[in-house]
Amino acid sequence: MTLKRVALLTAGGFAPCLNTAVGMLIERYNETNPEVEIIAYKHGYHGLLTGQYFTIDAEARTWATRLPNYGGSSIGNSRVKLTNTKDLVKRGLIQEGQDALQVAADQLVKDGVDVLHTIGGDDTNTTAADLAAYLEKNNYHLTVVGLPKTIDNDVVPIRQSLGAWTAAEETARYAEHIISEARVSPRMLIVHEVMGRNCGWLTAYSAKVYREWLDSQKWVPSLGLDRKHWEIHGIYVPEMHMNIEAEGRRLRHIMDRDGNVNIFLSEGAGVMDIVAEMEAAGQTVNRDAFGHVRLDEINPGQYFAKRFAQLLDAEKVLVQKSGYFARSAASNFADLHLIKGVADMAVECAFAGKSGVIGHDEENHDVLSCIDFPRIKGGKPFDTTQGWFQEMLSEIGQA
Repeated sequence: MTLKRVALLTAGGFAPCLNTAVGMLIERYNETNPEVEIIAYKHGYHGLLTGQYFTIDAEARTWATRLPNYGGSSIGNSRVKLTNTKDLVKRGLIQEGQDALQVAADQLVKDGVDVLHTIGGDDTNTTAADLAAYLEKNNYHLTVVGLPKTIDNDVVPIRQSLGAWTAAEETARYAEHIISEARVSPRMLIVHEVMGRNCGWLTAYSAKVYREWLDSQKWVPSLGLDRKHWEIHGIYVPEMHMNIEAEGRRLRHIMDRDGNVNIFLSEGAGVMDIVAEMEAAGQTVNRDAFGHVRLDEINPGQYFAKRFAQLLDAEKVLVQKSGYFARSAASNFADLHLIKGVADMAVECAFAGKSGVIGHDEENHDVLSCIDFPRIKGGKPFDTTQGWFQEMLSEIGQA
């Protein structure tokens, strides 16, 4: 397939892969065919609908190698769902009566785009799937190739989403600092709230990484520098039922014995119970353009901190959220390697005119593939039966 111009966009929340993916896509086009023009829509689908983009000029192409040194997305993100007409009209992105998919398709044609690369999570890829289906149905001869970004690692059927390994490493590093607060007061309760609306992978894997750090430390119990004060005592994810009364009794024993308790809590753990309680009380539960409960408004960490504080007779409580710290980091070594392979295949598929999302296909022996959009779904649950997770729960006394 002859390509004249390709477009890039990043969308959804940040993850530690966006700048890296943009930079590596540009590098690969430079290596494969430097004559291909590249543009990048500003703030994702927002820029696509409004026709605002960066032109990747000679300077940008030369120094795209600098992007992996930084977290975030230099070209900008937004939360825009092309099929949520009411929200798009309200935000002034389309006019009443317009079809956003047609507006986006027409803009791509107007901008002379042959291939669109979307870099985002489950919402971004389902939006890309909607757009790809619309283009195909209406004979727009454009190719859409997605790269799967999400710190939740919850895209079906992709084994490992871009940025998730880095997010777990950074979440563990954050925990190293906040859990040092465990000795600031007698009977201290620390709740480390980790991102993960519907999937507990990040909470679980970051706990694993943190405990590997604990394994590497040298302790001096006679000086109070004892692993028991730094240990994780509870790990709670959306995929597991939480019996808060039973857990309260277990953790109360630890508090009475050691003087502090540290918890890793997925932000989505127990959310439906909180929502049901709020709605039963007549309170309004606000949701975003994708229908997601606005977690920052219901504050799960504070909710469970209050419940556990009473059950544990905690003297002091600290709730800390690591999400923005973790998701805005630069890619680590493992992700750099993963993103490189995905970006290279994305460019290969672009030249072949093949639409889909690039990833290691769990339904095809983990082979790196271009996966058809209809097979892409969000909300893959974390498998709590995995040996390493069950072993970790057993070691901390939660199993």
